[in-house]
Amino acid sequence: MAIRFGLSLEPRVRDLFGPIDVPVGPGRIILFSGPSGTGKSTALSAIAAERKNAVDVGSTRLPDGTALVDTVAPGRPLDAALRLLTACGLGEAGLWLQPCHSLSEGERFRARLARAVGAVSDRQHSDRDLANGEGLDRDASVSLESPSGTAPTNVLIIDEFCSGLHRRCAQALAYNVRRLATQRGLCAIVAAADDDLVSDLQPDTLVRLGVQPARAVIEARRVRPRGISLARRLSVRPGSLDDYAVFAQMHYRGGSTPALVDKVFVLRHRASRELLGVVVYGYGPMELALRNSATGGAFVRNPQRLNREVRILRRLVIHPDVRGCGLAQLLVRRTLPLVGTPLVECLATMGHVNPVFEKAGMARIGVCPPPARLASVLARLRELRADPLAIDFVDQVCRAPAVRQVVTATVAAWYRATTGAGDARAARKSPQRLVQLFRGLVAAPPVYYLWRRDVPAKHTDDYTSPQTCRASSDGERDSLPPPVRAARRGAPPGPACHAQSRHDVITESRSGDLR
Repeated sequence: MAIRFGLSLEPRVRDLFGPIDVPVGPGRIILFSGPSGTGKSTALSAIAAERKNAVDVGSTRLPDGTALVDTVAPGRPLDAALRLLTACGLGEAGLWLQPCHSLSEGERFRARLARAVGAVSDRQHSDRDLANGEGLDRDASVSLESPSGTAPTNVLIIDEFCSGLHRRCAQALAYNVRRLATQRGLCAIVAAADDDLVSDLQPDTLVRLGVQPARAVIEARRVRPRGISLARRLSVRPGSLDDYAVFAQMHYRGGSTPALVDKVFVLRHRASRELLGVVVYGYGPMELALRNSATGGAFVRNPQRLNREVRILRRLVIHPDVRGCGLAQLLVRRTLPLVGTPLVECLATMGHVNPVFEKAGMARIGVCPPPARLASVLARLRELRADPLAIDFVDQVCRAPAVRQVVTATVAAWYRATTGAGDARAARKSPQRLVQLFRGLVAAPPVYYLWRRDVPAKHTDDYTSPQTCRASSDGERDSLPPPVRAARRGAPPGPACHAQSRHDVITESRSGDLR
């Protein structure tokens, strides 16, 4: 072959680029950009060789058959793992229990990113302890020519960034990496073939390869707090439960339909008309202890005033491609004033790990206290040697009449407190449905949020501007039209004062007991 084509048998050596010195440090991102074959991977390999403790996201292994939540920060508390998953765009309870091999490509990248960030964060904490609490030096540098640099020990390496992913998903991931670097003090060194992610990744240093022969063009850039670029091409409009049905399976409660719906709003891409988010508002439960405390008892035994002045946020779902980018808080922030009532409340278990409602302008009032009867119910189950969180709890309910009686009575008491129905309704439920409802009752109590129309909301997230999303699909005006009631399919018109939502699990009577 060499003789036929006149080739030398000596190894071919190409000069890709000369020595490169780039500043690295906590909160900085260095992006190597250029066509294939220009040396991006070579540059990242050189940095990884110099920094022995660098973590390569691409080579981070996800153990097959292991639940996602167990793969992230395994040595740290559960809440820390959940917050990290949420920060990486995996803030959905249904995903946390999924085995890693069942995730999509975009979700697997996010999972590897979360696992790598957890490893880097643990090392940073260890380094700071060794340094008597002193932070890392932001002015350090790393040289690709020699290992004499004084860069921070912990570096995140991301080669072939977002290659093969849908560009919308890639934009979201770029935005997530920038926010993680800024908020957690990470140093990320990234390689990508195109420049289309620069606006969302916002690198501190952009190294362009292949522009000039054997030379890299280094560009220092200024990082400005701003929302994801995708938000400028989105619109918020009134919707219906037909829109929610599209997203129902993406919610952790599956396909259950929210009860007593008043209004629905959607987040759409203006050009493609694709649905990217939905929020559902409805009528609230009759009594909530924290509502009574926050409003001075203004709605106690006053359902007419409750129906006039209060709505509850029942569902909030964002497309998996763009989670973790601030679009959820944007959708809530833009629609709260459009609900049409002075007060909007929300009960959210996710509030323990994701402050989306606080960032959207709602006030966190507190955690709902569990019903007094719940402790005695759990004690009775322990006497019967039944565990409501066990995998075989459904079988226990089927086999043991005493266990089923306890579960049925508890669910019936909840129905009486929230809907006025009780024993007959609970008796009709299958064992599987009874267990699902009962587990909801014994789950972590939700956080109660309240929004007041007369209280200006403070913008709390520097990386998501509420002004970046236009409010009309045709771009002709910046404000939404007057609120439009989205009628529930098959539901009678008019208000109601009871609700049948999972959020009503901790609904109490005035005495604080389920009865």
